[in-house]
Amino acid sequence: MREDWKDHITDAGAEFEEDDLLHYGNPERERRMAINGEVICDLSHRGLLEVRGDDATDFLQGQFGNDIRAVDAQHSQLSSYSSPKGRAYAVFRVLRTRDGYLLEMPADRIEPVAKRLQMFVLRANVIIEQAGDSRIHFGCSGPDAEKELQSALGICPAEVEEVVEKDGVTVVRVPGVHPRFELFGEIGAMRKAWDGLNVHAAPVGPRDWALLDILAGVPTVVEETSEKFVPQMLNLHALGAVSFEKGCYPGQEVVARMHYLGKLKRRMFRLAIHTQTPPQPGSPVFQADGNPDQSDGEIVAAELHPDGLYSALAVLQVAAAKGELRWDAPDGAKAEVVELPYAVPEGA
Repeated sequence: MREDWKDHITDAGAEFEEDDLLHYGNPERERRMAINGEVICDLSHRGLLEVRGDDATDFLQGQFGNDIRAVDAQHSQLSSYSSPKGRAYAVFRVLRTRDGYLLEMPADRIEPVAKRLQMFVLRANVIIEQAGDSRIHFGCSGPDAEKELQSALGICPAEVEEVVEKDGVTVVRVPGVHPRFELFGEIGAMRKAWDGLNVHAAPVGPRDWALLDILAGVPTVVEETSEKFVPQMLNLHALGAVSFEKGCYPGQEVVARMHYLGKLKRRMFRLAIHTQTPPQPGSPVFQADGNPDQSDGEIVAAELHPDGLYSALAVLQVAAAKGELRWDAPDGAKAEVVELPYAVPEGA
């Protein structure tokens, strides 16, 4: 996190452990506010990767699972980058910049994705750089977030993945249980935007934003789950984050075969887990009294909900999801399936 931005949010009450932002002094209240009220959240824990150059569009079109040509100044998209076996290294949002693209993803994915992309640049006119120091990035969410954005900035995207820009601030609407937005820009403009929104929106910590991702059914891939899931297992086809019409890219044969020939045997579900122990990404989910040596699914992400349970996303065997589930062991904490906010096609 940039020191000048860190100083700015410290003035707003941010508390840190070394360089990691934790919360703003009252994590329980902040968690409740994230679910029910207007909040803003620094997203410096999310990494930014910039890919630019004359060949950037064609280069990324041959690497990513969604159609990069659909991204323009007014539209972002969710996409993924997969191994030749069709397993996702990362899931990220793509935005257009003046001369290239901005990729937003968990910070621990930035270096592996950049390194792998660099392997395939060869003679293409493409530059790949980390962009976390050049842009400030924060989120805004809540039942009245549209009104607050209009009041503070004079702009508000109407549809999910729509992008608008004014006075150096780029705003993209992202999926959420309430209207939810991510803002990008240079520090001067972003200080002004933060202060304008901070009048009626409460600052919250990064875990609260991650909880909002879970409630929206938006997956994330981190080091522990990298290369474990085909994009459809993460419901990316249901989120418009996979193109089945574009040309070749790594893992395309696996993704296309799953789409055209089969039903999904594993996909992502939302769970409510009765535990006081934070479920970690990659930890197992079992059928109750099932085989302890063979799990029926894995946690994608989990965060504490204000109701005292852990809200989680997990990739499960579809058949197992119809029965009684346990987290971590066949006799472990009860895990209940909760309806997602979108429909998942029965096919892949």
